[in-house]
Amino acid sequence: MAIPVVDPARYDQQLEAKRERITRDFARFSPPALEVYPSPPSHYRQRCEFRIWHEGDDLFYAMFEIEQSEAGPEEPKKRTKRVIRLDQYPVASRRINELMPALLDAIRDVPLLRRKLFQVEFLTTLAGEALVTLVYHRPLDEAWEAEARRLQETLGVMIIGRARKQRLVLERDHVWERLTVEGREFVYQQVENSFTQPNAEICRSMLAWAREVTRGSQAGDLVELYCGNGNFTVALAENFRRVLATEISRTAVASARENLTANGLDNVTVGRMSAEEFAAALQGEKGGRRVAEWALDDYDFTTVLVDPPRAGLDEASCRQLSGYERIVYISCNPDTLADNLERLTETHAITRFALFDQFPWTHHCECGVLLERRG
Repeated sequence: MAIPVVDPARYDQQLEAKRERITRDFARFSPPALEVYPSPPSHYRQRCEFRIWHEGDDLFYAMFEIEQSEAGPEEPKKRTKRVIRLDQYPVASRRINELMPALLDAIRDVPLLRRKLFQVEFLTTLAGEALVTLVYHRPLDEAWEAEARRLQETLGVMIIGRARKQRLVLERDHVWERLTVEGREFVYQQVENSFTQPNAEICRSMLAWAREVTRGSQAGDLVELYCGNGNFTVALAENFRRVLATEISRTAVASARENLTANGLDNVTVGRMSAEEFAAALQGEKGGRRVAEWALDDYDFTTVLVDPPRAGLDEASCRQLSGYERIVYISCNPDTLADNLERLTETHAITRFALFDQFPWTHHCECGVLLERRG
C-alpha cells in the first residue's frame, strides 16, 4: 500500500482533482451538479492499525510499501516490501497520535507486554475515548493480563489482547461514538475489529445528506440493505413510518440493535440475512421463521438504501432495486457504482449526486446518489 502524504496546504487541490474525475466519469448519466463534502485535511481517521517492528532494543510502528523493480523483457518484475517507520501518523486522529508514543514508551521495558507483540490497533472517538488491541504471536496468560491492566490504567484506555484462538477483553470490546447531525445527537456502539465509518466528520456529512434527501417520507417505509451497525438506520429512522434493515454479519446486527436501543428507536427492525436472500424474500421466493416474523406484507416500502461493499450490486439486486420509487445508493467504489447505474438509470433518474472525501490523499472516493423513478 502507499502511505498517504499529508500536506494540508494542498488539500483543496487534491479535492478538486477528485471532483473533476467524478464529474467526468459520471457525465454520461446527466446527473445534477456534484455536491462536494470536504474532510478535515489531517487527523481524520478514528481507527488505524499498525505492525510493530522490533529491531534490537528498539521497536516502532510500521507500514509497508510494495516496490516493483525493473526486469528483463522475459523476466517478471520483482516485488519487494519496504518497511516504513511511523513515529506519528497525521492521517490518524489526534488521540491516536497522542497514544502512539505513549504506548511504546510504556511497554518498551516490560517484556510481558513487548515480547512477540505483532500488531496494534487503535479505535477512537471524537470525544477521545480509545480502545487499543494488542495482537501477539504467542499465548497470553494471567501475568500478561495483570501487566495489561496496569497499562490500561496508565494510558487511560481500554485494552484487548489477541493471539491465536484468544481474545481477552479487559473492560469492553467497543467505544461509543456520538455524532451531532443537524442539531441531533446520535449514539453509536462501535465494536473492535468490526467495520465502522473511519472518518467521523465525513460520516456526519453523509448522515446529514442522507437525512436531507429522504426528508418528507413519513408516509412510507424504508428498506435498507447492508446496514452494518445501523449507521444510516439510526439517523434516518425519523424520516420514515417504519424501517426494516438487514445485514449478514452477526456482530454488526447485534451492534445495530444496541444502537437502536441507545437512541430510543421503536420503529426499526434489524434482521440478519444477506442482501441476496432478502431480495428473494421480498419477491416471495424465500420463506422461513425470520421472514414470517417480519410480516413483509405490512410494509409500504417507498425507499431503499444500499451501502454495498466495493464489489457493488449484482444484476439480481439491481433488478430488485428498480421496483422502488426512490433509491439511495452509498458507494465506496465509483467504478462499480457506475456499472450499477447503467442498469438503474434505465428506470430511475439521478436527482442528487454527492462526493464525500472519506479518504483524503488517496484515489478513493465515497459517493452518494439519489435516484427517483422516471415519470
